[in-house]
Amino acid sequence: MGMPAPTDTLPGKPPDSSATARRIDTFSYRLSADTLDAPVQYKAEDSMVLQVDSRRILLYGKTEVNYTDVSLKAPNLVFDQATNVVTARMGRDSSGKVQGMAKLTQGETTTVSDSIRFNFKTQRGLTYNSFFQQDEIYNFAQKVKKSDPETFFASKGRFTTCNLDTPHFAFRFNKAKFINKKIAVTGPVHPEFEDVPVPIYLPFAIFPLASGRRSGFIPPQFTVTEDFGLGLEGMGYYKVINDYLDAKAWGDFYSYGSWRLNFSPSYRKRYRYNGTFNISLQNTKFAFKGDPDYRRNKSFFVTWSHGMDSKARPGVNFSASVQAGSSKYLSLVPNGALLNAGAGGGRGGNYMQPVNFTNQLNSTISLQKNWVGRPFNLSMNINHNQNTNTKLVNLSLPDITFVMNTIYPFQQKDQVGETKWYQKLGVGYNSNVRGQVSFYDTAFRLKQLIDTFQWGAVHDIPITLSLPALGPLQVAPNISYRERWYAQQLFRRWNPVTEKLDTTVEKGFFTGREMSAGIAFNTAFFGTFLASRKDARVQAIRHVMRPQMSVNYRPDLMKQFYYRERVDKAGNYQLMSVFDGSLYGPFSPGENGGIGFGIDNNLEMKVKSRTDTTEEGIRKVKLIDGFGINGGYNFLADSFQLSTFSVYARSMLFDKVSITANGTIDPYESDPFTGRSINRYVWQNGRFRLGNIVNGSLNMSTSLQSKKKDEKKQTNEELLKQQSENLSPDQVMQQLDYVRRNPGEFTDFNIAWSLNLGLSLSFSRMLQSDYTYRTEFTSSFNFSGDFNITPKWKMGATGFYDMRTMKLQSLTTFVSRDLHCWQMSINVTPVGLFRFFNMNISPKSGMLRDLRINRTRYFYSN
Repeated sequence: MGMPAPTDTLPGKPPDSSATARRIDTFSYRLSADTLDAPVQYKAEDSMVLQVDSRRILLYGKTEVNYTDVSLKAPNLVFDQATNVVTARMGRDSSGKVQGMAKLTQGETTTVSDSIRFNFKTQRGLTYNSFFQQDEIYNFAQKVKKSDPETFFASKGRFTTCNLDTPHFAFRFNKAKFINKKIAVTGPVHPEFEDVPVPIYLPFAIFPLASGRRSGFIPPQFTVTEDFGLGLEGMGYYKVINDYLDAKAWGDFYSYGSWRLNFSPSYRKRYRYNGTFNISLQNTKFAFKGDPDYRRNKSFFVTWSHGMDSKARPGVNFSASVQAGSSKYLSLVPNGALLNAGAGGGRGGNYMQPVNFTNQLNSTISLQKNWVGRPFNLSMNINHNQNTNTKLVNLSLPDITFVMNTIYPFQQKDQVGETKWYQKLGVGYNSNVRGQVSFYDTAFRLKQLIDTFQWGAVHDIPITLSLPALGPLQVAPNISYRERWYAQQLFRRWNPVTEKLDTTVEKGFFTGREMSAGIAFNTAFFGTFLASRKDARVQAIRHVMRPQMSVNYRPDLMKQFYYRERVDKAGNYQLMSVFDGSLYGPFSPGENGGIGFGIDNNLEMKVKSRTDTTEEGIRKVKLIDGFGINGGYNFLADSFQLSTFSVYARSMLFDKVSITANGTIDPYESDPFTGRSINRYVWQNGRFRLGNIVNGSLNMSTSLQSKKKDEKKQTNEELLKQQSENLSPDQVMQQLDYVRRNPGEFTDFNIAWSLNLGLSLSFSRMLQSDYTYRTEFTSSFNFSGDFNITPKWKMGATGFYDMRTMKLQSLTTFVSRDLHCWQMSINVTPVGLFRFFNMNISPKSGMLRDLRINRTRYFYSN
């Protein structure tokens, strides 16, 4: 039988159950002064001893203690609960050999020491003979005092970027203060090499440890040039203004009086846009005042690169790539003194562009708009072209293109059933409006701009129809209307007195039109040769032919704009148009009614592996990617009815050698004196010939290299691409180009050898100023390669050989030596317009990239 519930002895007050609950919930307790904020977890592989009286825990054998973000590991460890101090020491065996070191890890910082004392409560500690790493710096100190999680002090130590226990070089200090991920400051410091002190003392040293961009002074490089004298190049300051903007200002100064100043701000907003602007002012002096060879030149150069993220505003893109300035500027920049096009912090922060042989400058500022879900596209551009040899500058402003992609007006929006043939009728529209001015940068005048200003427009309306296939035959009719607008007409008349052509220009608004209609047929044929034996190496060869033919008609709507005029003393006449020299040029003259024909081929085979007998061991090999010929015949022409033939071929042999060839064959004989074609076939003289090859080109290239010693290790170019996240595409290419042109500074010993070869041949029949034709040839051979002489030595070269003049135009050689934490490179350009010598010894670490021994010499002649 249960006991009755107790009653309240206070009269007049009913029982209150909640009051009892409140008395229990408000139970108060006192915390010990040495209580920690989190539990301490500990373990030991050997044994643990708990001393109750002294409140100490002794751990033996691969011990570990963890508290919040602090982890302590050591062979022997003592935890004093009364003081919250952990003491860890290294362990030795009976012979005195070290079995393990004491290791303290807090956050991203790890310290390896002989002994460690650390207070969990105050987060302070003391270590002896400690090794620790801050970013790229490896530090050692006899005594380290940790005052808080981010700050500690060190005495009698060294720091280096060499990761060996006994480093090749180091900087010795007596006192230093480290702020994690921010900065390190020391007292008097001096370097040492192989433990040998160097008697060069600095009163203090400051090492920034923060990652990313940071402001600071840019130290110069000492150089010697034959024409400019002693020089300090690259001296300046880099300033980080905010997360979106930084700027760099630097200059080059020479003892003979020449100088160059540069200012380059850079801006970026992640997922929106990024860009870099650069302006350079140059004052060049040759010899001294009073000398007969004394010359002085002032020039400038401007670059601007802007890119926009495609996701920032879908359908809209704004980009810019500008290179403009005085034509004389580039010719006065010696080899090695490269055009700087950017700013940044870290290795490769100066994104340089070589200008040794640059004589063509091009700029584009573009705004593009695509209407999402609609067939319209708009592009607005400003283009700049400048030839530094002729000093001629062409500006296209504006250059507007509007495109309406093909629409099908008879096609139903919600198609039901089979599509009718007329529903495949498509109509498109393309238009372009352009204005252009031309002037010489040495004779710039506003009146000249007005006089040379031209404008024009072109409109194109293509109409297509896709008919059902007639068996293997594809049929495609087409109709096209084109119209061009011109701002002037050009008239040339033979002057019998001066025996030259006189030219007059008539300004106004003029139009030219062209209409054409046709129908095209194309199909494909396949032929396969199968091996008779199953064990044959070549299992099959496949040949694909794609012939095509078209029937076309074009009325002569340009007859009134063509005339024949005498061009030389011999009485030869040339067909001319009043629209010659315009932005878009005239339409072709004459009525055309004829056929077009062509055939394309490719050849491939299946090869069986010597070792793999399964079906997976059979691989497809392309012998010829494509080769073919195209031409036409005009039945309505009174002469030259057969057109020229265009032939082409392309292949990737063995997946290594790229070959591309094309040419133009003229089936007519040519005048031996003027080079003009004569209306007589070459095979009419009794011997069979296909014709005269009037234009042609051949390009071959290959890249070969050995396997990587370490497949997981990235190449220099791959690492630079990862470091170029906030750079524009132009800056990335400039940075990679600087690596390729200065190979000694970026040697990759992971690849034992590499070889790059390129051959280019071309010729074309060009119309000369005297209206005769002359064939011009160009040919060149490019090569570059390197190989490891030993695992630590590498030699290489890159060059350009002009096969037309049979002369080596440029040659750059290099030798590199891997010095573990340092690297030595020697670059020599003994052949070329600018000769150059450079010897550089520098640390591999990007943090110490300015600590280098550099000897540079240029040999420049204007």
